[in-house]
Amino acid sequence: MTAAKIKRGGAPARKPRAVVKTRKARAKGPTPLDKVLLALRITPALIQSATKFAILTVIAVLAVFAANFIGVPKMATSAMAEGVSRAGFNVKRVEIAGLERMDRMTVYGITLDQHSMSMASVDLEGIRQKLLGYAWIEDAQVSRRLPDTLVVNLKERTPAAVWQHNQQLSLVDGRGIVLAPLTAENMPTDIPLVIGPDANKQSLAMSSLIARAPRLKPLIAGATWVGNRRWDLRFQTGETLALPEGEAAAAKALVAFANKDARHPLLGKGYVRFDTRDGEHIFIRIAHEPKADSHPQIATPENGAKVG
Repeated sequence: MTAAKIKRGGAPARKPRAVVKTRKARAKGPTPLDKVLLALRITPALIQSATKFAILTVIAVLAVFAANFIGVPKMATSAMAEGVSRAGFNVKRVEIAGLERMDRMTVYGITLDQHSMSMASVDLEGIRQKLLGYAWIEDAQVSRRLPDTLVVNLKERTPAAVWQHNQQLSLVDGRGIVLAPLTAENMPTDIPLVIGPDANKQSLAMSSLIARAPRLKPLIAGATWVGNRRWDLRFQTGETLALPEGEAAAAKALVAFANKDARHPLLGKGYVRFDTRDGEHIFIRIAHEPKADSHPQIATPENGAKVG
């Protein structure tokens, strides 16, 4: 018996492996930021270390604030604030913005008047309230800028007039708030002089009134608030212009007077007083009247006064 021969099939052919073409990445040079960091010798390790330190410090500062908010005992809060201080977060600089007229050293003194120089324990609202106690300061905002700077942003009041009352001169704003005392020698000349009780509270209205007659503005020496209801304007040439009550009526009378003076000059002609309270006419008082009880002269062509 012969053995059957078994024919074995050949091994299956292997498929060729796919060849994946890869691009060689181009070597990129350092970016501008990399160059700056390299020039400053700031390494990635240094950045990582500084970031961790800043995060931990901010957490510590926030912890102090939270402790104050939820009422943690003062001794514990103080200890946490001192820990922040030892970490290097102390007040070392004060930046002031918006300061023009108030004394800068006064602002520094108020800001730095603290029980502790730790950034975490500075009383920002307390500083703000002290600043608002000064007449020049209309508003103030105080903030921290870690690690060591307090930033003070101020909004000062704007002078609107010089107020003369009881022989005293004062600089006032548009609401009549007294900003500073003045003397005759240091009086500003670019804002009006208002005279009389409560005239300071009308300083903004006075400025608006004068603005209606810009040609007369440089000729006005002062304004008196009469009876808490109307204005008398005094010109540098010595005359007085009595205006009617009410803002609209006073503005209309002033503009009419300015127009008449432009056509036929009235100022500097020896007159003493112009009265426009009538609303229709301008009454003129001359320098020398024959009788003390004589009536003021009305400006008409018949009596020689020129009117438009």
